[in-house]
Amino acid sequence: MVKSIQEQLKNTDANISIDEAALVAQAKAGNMDSAQRLILKYQQRVYNTVLKMCGNADDAAELTQDAFVKVIQNINNFKEQSSFYTWLFRIAVNLTLNFCKKNAAVRFQSLQNETDNELKRQLKDYLIDKTSPLPQQVAATKEMHSLVLKALEKLEPGQRAAVVLRDIEQMNYNQIAEALDTEVGTVKSRIARGRKNLREILEAAIQ
Repeated sequence: MVKSIQEQLKNTDANISIDEAALVAQAKAGNMDSAQRLILKYQQRVYNTVLKMCGNADDAAELTQDAFVKVIQNINNFKEQSSFYTWLFRIAVNLTLNFCKKNAAVRFQSLQNETDNELKRQLKDYLIDKTSPLPQQVAATKEMHSLVLKALEKLEPGQRAAVVLRDIEQMNYNQIAEALDTEVGTVKSRIARGRKNLREILEAAIQ
């Protein structure tokens, strides 16, 4: 099952053009083709977000699959008071947070052991700007991407989710609050603390 969804993710058409409202209505009426098209539209984004929250490709694929199963099972409970996208991410994030909490005892390998001189130089350039969010441009290389993921894994799950949704998924504060079922003020606080802690983790990696 996990291998199957990973293969689907590789073959997903990122530019699929569909009328989401019509697809939701059809899916509510039991049209599985419409439900499948909704999955195709969002599965890559959901998978990428979940991966950055849990740090393991197999776990991310399984959690993504579980999220879409739950979405299809509960599609008639979607009241359309928010966007389908936000409702979907709320389900995926909640599943992932629960998974992360259950696996909180896992200890991650020290970043210092993996950081070579070039990565340290790139990190120093990023860390000079104290107001900079998650270094997406710095994480463009495979090595830096891996390093940032490992640093994210060290954050408390609530902070990790807020930072990923804001700095990677580019959600606004209201969308994140809805996805995490919390107040906007709490979201802003988690993002601020998460960025600060992430910076400290990355700073420690270049010592």
